[in-house]
Amino acid sequence: MIRILGLVCAAVTLLAAGHAQAQLLDMRDIMGGGPNFRGGGYGGGSSPIPRGTAMLGGYAPGTIVIHTGERRLYLVQGNGQAISYGIGVGRDGFRWSGTHRITAKKEWPAWTPPSQMLRRRPDLPRHMPGGIENPLGARAMYLGSTLYRIHGSNEPETIGQAVSSGCFRMTNEDVVDLYNRVSVGTTVVVKN
Repeated sequence: MIRILGLVCAAVTLLAAGHAQAQLLDMRDIMGGGPNFRGGGYGGGSSPIPRGTAMLGGYAPGTIVIHTGERRLYLVQGNGQAISYGIGVGRDGFRWSGTHRITAKKEWPAWTPPSQMLRRRPDLPRHMPGGIENPLGARAMYLGSTLYRIHGSNEPETIGQAVSSGCFRMTNEDVVDLYNRVSVGTTVVVKN
């Protein structure tokens, strides 16, 4: 009987240790870098517009081309090929076009809503530290001297929709993929 009780205690201890280790791995996967990390651990969910490839000529390799009407962001690869990502775009009155460069890149960026946004939405927080609940998501790439960014989102269901104040939203998985492929100085062409 004592032997059985000892075996049960040992089994419970092993299970508890295994559970604690599994929790550690899960947390590392959520924050990125754990052994099971696949990008989806960024809390963004999958995109309603899957990543793919497309033909897109006329741009230098490494250029980002955003077609707001298509709800697509293209990263030009060369030979007329591009990686295609689904995006969320600015709602009516907030869409824009032009050419800028990526001037900064940030992982898990903090968010401070601009004064124009706070006037429209006084209920917003004045500042949010970076993290899984932050509306900028896992990564952000800042566009020139504008207030606009290409950034992740904790609302993957908005990909393919026109709901932002002019920024371009991607799933966290897609924005991490793009972030790892581009550098500060990358040209971004926005077309309506």
